[in-house]
Amino acid sequence: MTDRATEILAGSKTIAVVGLSRDPAKASHGVAAVLQAHGFRIIPVHPSAHELLGEKVYRSLTDIPEPVDLVDVFRPAEDTPPIAEQAVAIGAKALWLQQGIVSAESRRIAEEGGLAYVEDRCTAVVRAVANLSVR
Repeated sequence: MTDRATEILAGSKTIAVVGLSRDPAKASHGVAAVLQAHGFRIIPVHPSAHELLGEKVYRSLTDIPEPVDLVDVFRPAEDTPPIAEQAVAIGAKALWLQQGIVSAESRRIAEEGGLAYVEDRCTAVVRAVANLSVR
């Protein structure tokens, strides 16, 4: 039996990663690299980088010129409500706050905006447990 997080990730091909770090030792970089290696399209969102993981970087979700299935967030909980608002504004299908990140306000914004919502889970772990790949 699959859980909701697995269903959300399995239904996603294009993932905007908010807070993707330049530092390969950081979790956000490693998780995004693993997802990319398994066929997910990664779109980095970072305030000052120009290219990460071989992909063009965007300053905000609203700058991304293509549809996004999942917004994967690596930012402190207090920073996530505006990200949730942007995810709703761009018509993303889901908002995912990474392991250790919980926000009742972001959940409310996402769910009221019609987005599926996951918090305090790691996309790379869910991917590995379910053995998900995009081909």
